[in-house]
Amino acid sequence: MSILQILLLLSFLFLLTKTAVLFRNRVEFSGLASCLYKSEYPQPTVALCIPARNEELTLGFCLDSALSQDYEHLKVYVLNDRSTDGTAEIIEQASHRFGDKLIHLNGVERPSGWLGKPWACHQLSKVTTEEFLVFADADTWFESDAISKLVGAFSKGSQDFITVWPQQKVVTFWEKVIVPLVYYALLGFLPVKYTERKPRWMPKFFHQKFRTLFAAACGQFVAFRRPTYLAIGGHESVKDEVVEDVWLARNVLQQGFRMRMFHGVDTIHCRMYRSHSEIWNGFRKNFFAGFDNNLFLFLMMSVLHLLAYILPVFVLLVSLFVPIPHLVMLLSFLCVGIFLVHRMLLGIWLKWPIHYSLTHPIGVLWFQILAMRVLSDYFFRKPVTWKGETVNQATKSSQK
Repeated sequence: MSILQILLLLSFLFLLTKTAVLFRNRVEFSGLASCLYKSEYPQPTVALCIPARNEELTLGFCLDSALSQDYEHLKVYVLNDRSTDGTAEIIEQASHRFGDKLIHLNGVERPSGWLGKPWACHQLSKVTTEEFLVFADADTWFESDAISKLVGAFSKGSQDFITVWPQQKVVTFWEKVIVPLVYYALLGFLPVKYTERKPRWMPKFFHQKFRTLFAAACGQFVAFRRPTYLAIGGHESVKDEVVEDVWLARNVLQQGFRMRMFHGVDTIHCRMYRSHSEIWNGFRKNFFAGFDNNLFLFLMMSVLHLLAYILPVFVLLVSLFVPIPHLVMLLSFLCVGIFLVHRMLLGIWLKWPIHYSLTHPIGVLWFQILAMRVLSDYFFRKPVTWKGETVNQATKSSQK
């Protein structure tokens, strides 16, 4: 076989593996909407904590939905993290409308060694007394029964930590192209059940040693039982982590607590970015950290994505002008067909425009370009600025 045939065959096998993982997750990855809280049980108290830094475009909608929950024993805490836009005014207006249901704080300058979001969440946690702690981003919003269903999920499985991957609202062209790839990566690589239990094929000894490798979380919505949060050291334990959500999940598993992930379709929603520049800088700040700052893994995944998603498309385009061996053509068609089916199924499941599945190679190329920029940031120690906070990819240090 030629080198090209071998590369395409490897790409085909890789995509078949992703097919198995994706279909398994479709069956096993539950939605929070499926959880019901049994009204005969006493309601535990819940604190919904929302850090806000320059969130004037989204915070009002977030607070309205948070303060309109049907769950009686809920208090909403919001922290204005020294915003320079209209965030403070939005919080003040909500406070007048909802009274003591909303507790608002003004953030103080963070100490050396802390990143902005962990510090904001840490401040919020210090003023709460409730049995459950929920941390949600200011660009999320909730159906009226979201907290009831969250408490039901805790009760049903005796969970200690729950994270929800919100239903992402995508509006602009680049949102529709880029954002779904995050969920595609998660659901195509990680069987979500392994965040909850040991893989049956893995010996217990190895699982005890490597179980944190199965940790994943979405910082847009994470929830703890208070004793669990305190036992893992809260946000102080991840004070300098860019992807603090993943490290919180790792700490939960490391301490032997139980966790579970849900998707938020029809329950919890988010629009994480609103423009191409926001998407670029948002992913730029945490793309490398998402690979645990592992250069080998980062480069390996980049090459693998080029082979699986770009090479087959390139071959098919070339075949329009020059003859291509039949086996090469067949493997290329199969690869393209498989990843398009993946994206269409994901679009139907998570309610994204299905025809944007055709833009998948564009999204992969976009991330390849971003990867080159991130590597430049890393090697040349270029800082990344996000909402007034500067993060150094190489050292994880930051300063305002």
